[in-house]
Amino acid sequence: MDTALTQRLETIWRMESPVLTARLTRLLGGDVGRAEELVQDTWLAALERWPSQGVPDNPGAWLMTTARNRAIDVLRQHQRVAGQHAQYGSELEPLPLPPPDDSDALEDDIGDDLLRLMFVACHPVLAADARVALTLRLLGGLTTDEIARAFLAPEPTIAQRIVRAKRVLAQKQVPFDVPRHAALPERLASVLEVVYLIFNEGYAASAGDDWMRPALCDEALRLGRVLASRLPTWPQVQGLLALMELQASRTAARTDATGTPILLPDQDRTRWDWLQIARGQSALQQAVALGGSDDPYVLQAAIAECHARARRAEETDWARMAALYARLAQVQPSPVVELNRAVAVSRAKGAAAAWPLVEQLSADPRLRDYAPLAAVQGDLLAQLGRAADARAAFERAAALTANGRERALLQARAEALAQG
Repeated sequence: MDTALTQRLETIWRMESPVLTARLTRLLGGDVGRAEELVQDTWLAALERWPSQGVPDNPGAWLMTTARNRAIDVLRQHQRVAGQHAQYGSELEPLPLPPPDDSDALEDDIGDDLLRLMFVACHPVLAADARVALTLRLLGGLTTDEIARAFLAPEPTIAQRIVRAKRVLAQKQVPFDVPRHAALPERLASVLEVVYLIFNEGYAASAGDDWMRPALCDEALRLGRVLASRLPTWPQVQGLLALMELQASRTAARTDATGTPILLPDQDRTRWDWLQIARGQSALQQAVALGGSDDPYVLQAAIAECHARARRAEETDWARMAALYARLAQVQPSPVVELNRAVAVSRAKGAAAAWPLVEQLSADPRLRDYAPLAAVQGDLLAQLGRAADARAAFERAAALTANGRERALLQARAEALAQG
């Protein structure tokens, strides 16, 4: 199979597999596991035929028709043949997905199979790592091997997570639907958490030799855009999308040609994606207009926009950023948020003003082995002229991180201090 065909098939799979899985899950009464099996079978049939017979003009329709027929066969194997045929016959037509609609009539029951599947895959009955793996498998179109490589986990481990997740969903009889309006905020929080976990792992890899994993960022952004189009009046959805768009806009400037990290103050801002920044700013404005100014995702997006507004690093409004972090700490208390606030204070008022804040955080047991705390300590100590202490802090930060690129960067900063 030639490279061009392989790439085309991979693109088709990424685009169509979530739609197929979502549609078949609904037709099979919420059986995610059986739906995925049928989608896999359908794809194998395509791989057997298309290389020799050619890719159909409308591959999505071919896949849907084939998958639909396989679903009919499964339904016929069950005992209620006549009743099920009458019940599902009209539903098995490959109708297009309904457009987003936020009218009052649909506010409590959003008829969108992809959105339903997202709420199933991210159901809080599943552990966080299982939700992430299942979401990437069902909605991202990633193979088990791709997910394992993305998270530096053994493939059997990821496979077991996915199998267990589907088993739990079946055992708990999780319905294939979007929660009613009263229950939506709580369930939506789980969905947003999963999407942001995926994005964060792509934006700042927790382990391995790569500083970033752009494919994960792309998948999270795609899911965020689906959510925003289907739930346009929810400020937290717009806020998360804004945050991801604004952060992802810096991707091209965050590493050099060798993959070495480039810290934010040193980035070539002409390489930032200013169209993506505009999209992020638009989503942020919409979130604020919807009354979400104090939502944690919206506040984080506003912080990211402080960077986006500055065409040069020295133009960054660090005072505003410190104030936003202070508000975020009130809305969503966290030692990590306080650490970021301390960094903003150091930029706005100097290292001496920020050092007491960092010293207070160093006593928090939750940050005892947190590499960014040691790195911030190193940075502030260097600014305060305490080179030996700064070097020790950077060495400790390097020892604590599991990311190879980050470790090399921290070690280089320690060595630079040793050389004076």
